[in-house]
Amino acid sequence: MSEVKKGYIYTETDEWIKVEGNEALIGITDYAQHHLGDIVFIEIGSEGKTIAKGDVLTTIESVKSANDVFSPISGKIIAMNSKLEQDSGLINKDPYSEGWIARIQITNPDELTTLMNDEAYSQYRKE
Repeated sequence: MSEVKKGYIYTETDEWIKVEGNEALIGITDYAQHHLGDIVFIEIGSEGKTIAKGDVLTTIESVKSANDVFSPISGKIIAMNSKLEQDSGLINKDPYSEGWIARIQITNPDELTTLMNDEAYSQYRKE
């Protein structure tokens, strides 16, 4: 069974958010990385870019397919995980820590209320 981290917020498209003040770290869930298989490439997007909830944040390529990662919230991209350029497999090894994808400055915190907590996401993934 896939790991679901307590205290994180989740989307139906298998992204996670860890809120830290008015910023959020974003990545893909353990469930998502298992289903993608070995990740071989991730497109590192532009820092400083403003992004809306639901926009494509990046694209991940695995041995199985290429998949978009969507921004779960609106904000300004303040950092992309440059370590992923050299080792995209960090997402497979540690999706919730070393394998984070982006740090966003949150512009609309109300959007967080439309997402799932860890318990709701665990239940969602069981169905």
